[in-house]
Amino acid sequence: MGKKNTERAALKREAGAWHFQKDDLLELSIEDMGVDGEGIGKAGGVTFFVKDAVIGDRARVKVMKMKKSYGYARLMEILEPSPHRVEPRCECHRQCGGCQLQALSYEKQLEFKQRKVQNNLVRIGGFENAEVLMEPILGMEEPFSYRNKAQFPVGRNKDGRIVAGFYASRTHSIIPTRRCHLGDSVNEQVLDIVLGFMERQGIEPYEEKSGTGLVRHILVRKGFSTGEVMVCLVINGRSLPGAELLVDELCKLNGMTSISLNVNEKNTNVILGEELILLWGKEYITDTIGDIRYQISPLSFYQVNPVQTKKLYETTLQYAGLSGTETVWDLYCGIGTISLFLARKARKVYGVEIVPQAIENARDNARLNGISNAEFFVGRAEEVLPEFYAREAGAGEKPAEFCAHGKGTGEAGNCARGAGAEMLHPDVIVVDPPRKGCDERCLETIVKMKPRRVVYVSCDSATLARDLKYLRGNGYELVRVQAVDMFPQTVGVEVVCLLGR
Repeated sequence: MGKKNTERAALKREAGAWHFQKDDLLELSIEDMGVDGEGIGKAGGVTFFVKDAVIGDRARVKVMKMKKSYGYARLMEILEPSPHRVEPRCECHRQCGGCQLQALSYEKQLEFKQRKVQNNLVRIGGFENAEVLMEPILGMEEPFSYRNKAQFPVGRNKDGRIVAGFYASRTHSIIPTRRCHLGDSVNEQVLDIVLGFMERQGIEPYEEKSGTGLVRHILVRKGFSTGEVMVCLVINGRSLPGAELLVDELCKLNGMTSISLNVNEKNTNVILGEELILLWGKEYITDTIGDIRYQISPLSFYQVNPVQTKKLYETTLQYAGLSGTETVWDLYCGIGTISLFLARKARKVYGVEIVPQAIENARDNARLNGISNAEFFVGRAEEVLPEFYAREAGAGEKPAEFCAHGKGTGEAGNCARGAGAEMLHPDVIVVDPPRKGCDERCLETIVKMKPRRVVYVSCDSATLARDLKYLRGNGYELVRVQAVDMFPQTVGVEVVCLLGR
């Protein structure tokens, strides 16, 4: 602590309490880590959160913001590095903010995530026995180069050169980089080709403030099991000058399978628009998880880590406890990734997803794998399931009028006739909601349908714990919990939970 800052703090202490102000310099021992990976240390009874510090560090920090009982500080210098600190592979990891834990040993990353899930179950869900219920977290042998998808914003740097990379944390300022250590090496090759093409053709990158320029993002996907590569340019228009030249260059890359444009002319933070224009090849690439094949378009939701996804889905299947006679609902089913895993062992699976194209992908994937016992509905899970239950529960022995397309008795209006009872009271319900968790209407209907087992897959253990608390209060018991490290080097963690009546 500097002399002036030390004197000021000492005077405040003599008055009976420690008080800190912006720009004060402190020395902290980092004793814990917060849910977003920030280091936590204390000075004078005040807790400080320090980005980029890891548990075990002794560091000099600068106070940036004070609240009533805690503050935020910036890491200025590491005085004594933690025994768990490692040299990050990426030189811009602090600027990018995407890899919050890259300076922490992988063993400690797994401990952090296991503890994060456990703490949320205890503090938010009220599950005091969470530690007993939790299986050891499933990590990776090689926690780098695992992502099968990357989206690079495109712009100009201060020198006027076209660059691509990632947005700096909490900004839309691009950190130029062509190599992300979480992604596949093909990403760098694609960026070299596309940016070189733009320079030669005089094609402008998109500029957010003015809404001008053409190329907004470069999307790359790779099927890790097949080697198939997809490139999709998100553009502020409907055509790309010299597109055939770009196609010729990209086709030189091994595995190139699909090259397309995505039209996004809106002034929005949403990366992808709704319209796709195929330039060359197929409209999709193919990948496998286990022995199930999936067709993936630029708009498809597909887990970014296939190695860990297999572990996640196998755990889901194990928790579902299927013997071949069960009826299963899969809510928030996407392109049917979990549904098709379940369908191999169930009698019948019904999937629900709000995105119509995802449902078409799910049906295509079912046909691709010769699976005929999976049926897919378009609509919000929080609307489709309650609507179906209300109609079916009130219909008694009458034929069901529920439409498998989520549109009442229109197209395929008779698709559920004769299946009402088994759909009304399924054996298992699987939910894999977005980060916000399940809508309460959806949870209410799950409780009314009384499945023997509920398998909850979550990417946010806080909203998971909230929803588990609701289910426990309505007749369900938490039986098993499995964390899966889907996103090494980051604070993200997936969780699978089994609940029984």
